[in-house]
Amino acid sequence: MKKIPKNQNQRSFYFNEYNQNLFNEKKNNNLNINQDRVYVLFFIFFCLIFIFAVKIFFVSLKTYDSENYLKSYNNFKPLRNDIVDRNGDYIARNIPVYHVAIKPNLIKDKKKFIIKLKLFDTTLDYKKIENKLKKNSYFYLKKNLTLDEKNKFWSLGEKGLIFETTQTRIYPHKNLFSHVIGQIDIDNNGISGIEKFYDTELKKNDNQSIHLSLDTNLQYLIREELLKSISTFQSKGAASLLMDINTGEILSLISLPDYNLNSRQDLKDKNFTNKITKGVFELGSIFKTFTLALAIEDDLYSPSTIIKNIPDKIQCSKFTINEHDEMPSDLTLKEILVRSSNIGTIKVARSLGEDKLRNFLEDLNLLNKINLELDEIGSPLKFLWNKCKLETVSYGHGITTTPLQAASAYASISNGGVVVNPTLIKNKTMNSKTKRIVSLKTSKNINNMLREVVVSADGTASLAEVNGYYVGGKTGTANKNINGEYTSKKLTSFISVFPTNNPEYLLLTLIDEPKPAPELVYNYRGKKISGIHRNESGWNSAYVAGKIIEKIGPILAINKNDFYDNYVVKKSD
Repeated sequence: MKKIPKNQNQRSFYFNEYNQNLFNEKKNNNLNINQDRVYVLFFIFFCLIFIFAVKIFFVSLKTYDSENYLKSYNNFKPLRNDIVDRNGDYIARNIPVYHVAIKPNLIKDKKKFIIKLKLFDTTLDYKKIENKLKKNSYFYLKKNLTLDEKNKFWSLGEKGLIFETTQTRIYPHKNLFSHVIGQIDIDNNGISGIEKFYDTELKKNDNQSIHLSLDTNLQYLIREELLKSISTFQSKGAASLLMDINTGEILSLISLPDYNLNSRQDLKDKNFTNKITKGVFELGSIFKTFTLALAIEDDLYSPSTIIKNIPDKIQCSKFTINEHDEMPSDLTLKEILVRSSNIGTIKVARSLGEDKLRNFLEDLNLLNKINLELDEIGSPLKFLWNKCKLETVSYGHGITTTPLQAASAYASISNGGVVVNPTLIKNKTMNSKTKRIVSLKTSKNINNMLREVVVSADGTASLAEVNGYYVGGKTGTANKNINGEYTSKKLTSFISVFPTNNPEYLLLTLIDEPKPAPELVYNYRGKKISGIHRNESGWNSAYVAGKIIEKIGPILAINKNDFYDNYVVKKSD
């Protein structure tokens, strides 16, 4: 047998050694790759931690802006635009709110859940909640929560509490603007007032607010005085209108009783009617001003013309018309207005004739429906001009209109003779051409006569005088016609303009069925008197107007330095 060389035996040795080294080399290479991966992952992880740390640091330095948070929260966009007053204060706006509901099947311990709720809110009806929890059906716990209220419920940490985001219409001033703003229904549609009239504009979601001519401060002060008057004179209601006599902008409109706009109500009681715009009344002697203004405008009489042989009563058809108080037989035209003479006014009207008086009242827009940015507008009752209609209409009996129309007519006569179109919108551009109803001369004469109604010893509105404001006006007292019959119940009104030597404002006050206030102490022509058992306009509506002007006069003068310098006189003067 042939011998194998030694070097051939070595071949297997070297082969084994080579394979072992190769294996060790592969093992080391794998280990190095794994280590590289760890280093890369560690580096990435470190970078992420650094980024988050920097982000947290800068977020902690940022001031929390709750207002901007609310604006962007859930991309909130109001379903209706805002309504603001003339100063930009909110009257109506939409805000985000939250409903909190309960899913009973997500609550593990219902007894414990009830205990937690009781500690949190004691106002809930827990018997109802327990019954609903037993039924295991989804139900609402509370609706229209603010963000803070919602967060308090969320802090309970219960999975069974479900939060829904929605929005609601709020009215920060509650009752203050109820008869102007009106209401919306559950489907976000305006159903009355400004909400209805401007429903399309308010739904545009273009952040264009409706700017009203009303002033919140004036509205509040006037409402407070009217509420006092209802208590003092135990009346059924009261109302007022404050207007810029030159622009027609309505600065305040109140009708009482009113209601809270935040609580949707189905108002069927007629006493909640807007008495200023919707109420149609016989307003009595305030119509005498129109009759006498026409007589002066037609140059039939001047304020100093004496009307002679005025009887105490006259017969008209089958009716007898009397004076309300004893009068002299001879009166000037001015004295007829100052004393509010029925028969004297009739004599003037007869000299004018039916056609002229009717046309003048139509030009003053007293016989037809007036335009305003509300649907709640009343229409004067139609009547035939026959028998004694000329006579009765001349002094305000047997003719109806709305207080808004009467106020607008007075503004047109007192502002220099230019027809005024009332509006609830600030800086509204009027499309109608300027129309003159009486001359500047006639306007000044009427204003002087209205001033005498307040300051004359024979005037019917002495209680409306407010030192320094040169108040003028005319009282009106009418027996209410209910179901076609005149009753002893009265409606009193007073329309005032001030300052009469350069009129800026008109204030109408109205009291529905006032009673005498014998316990009230009046400041009557510088004397304190009480025990008065009368309920004509001079003893209530004129009195309330004086109280209102005293309160709002300084506010109206804030931005009118010339008004203060020229018309507001110190009591010591």
